[in-house]
Amino acid sequence: MFGLIFAPLRLFVKIVTTILTIVVVYFAVTFVQIWLTGRTHSTSPAQAILVFGTAEDNGKPSHELRARLDEALAVYRAGRASWFAVTGGNRPGDKFTEAGVSATYLEAHGVPKARIIVGGGDDTWQNVRSVASQLKAHFFYNVITVTDPFHEYRAMANASAQGLYPVPSPVENSPTIKHSLWRFYLKETLAVGVGRLIGYGRLSSWTTANHISLPFGG
Repeated sequence: MFGLIFAPLRLFVKIVTTILTIVVVYFAVTFVQIWLTGRTHSTSPAQAILVFGTAEDNGKPSHELRARLDEALAVYRAGRASWFAVTGGNRPGDKFTEAGVSATYLEAHGVPKARIIVGGGDDTWQNVRSVASQLKAHFFYNVITVTDPFHEYRAMANASAQGLYPVPSPVENSPTIKHSLWRFYLKETLAVGVGRLIGYGRLSSWTTANHISLPFGG
């Protein structure tokens, strides 16, 4: 009698437990993938270096942005790519864009202006979209993505979703990784986990519409 009464409850608990286990495993695997990608440095050549923007300081790169640009310059000087694509928009009240500041910095360090594609964007998806058509117009599909280690996986995933073929070159000495690193990795795990399920473009639209800020873009 009691077995028949509690059977539906046991079945419900089993289903819920199974679902929770699947969710935990899914996000745990996602975390490991993000962690490993942030420690992978490709040596493959490419057609362009895709630099993801981050905060600028009144016309000058912030310490975080400068670290990304210096990493990109090292890749460029190693002869692995001869073009740049820089991204990033601006915040309300800013006079400069992250992409514009990045382009100026690269020019000051010897990169010809004609070889810099300047984009924009307020999040990771928009960053890629702002330069993807220009890259493809030059028949550039193979790109080296430069960003912080915890952002590398999502940056590459967004690039892949928009028809590019990225390889990683994460910044090892970024000032960002010295502060609350676990928080960035957890947020990236959530963003990647959800983005893979619903699509990164849809995630971008949803976070933008709801004014939700994720680390280095939605």
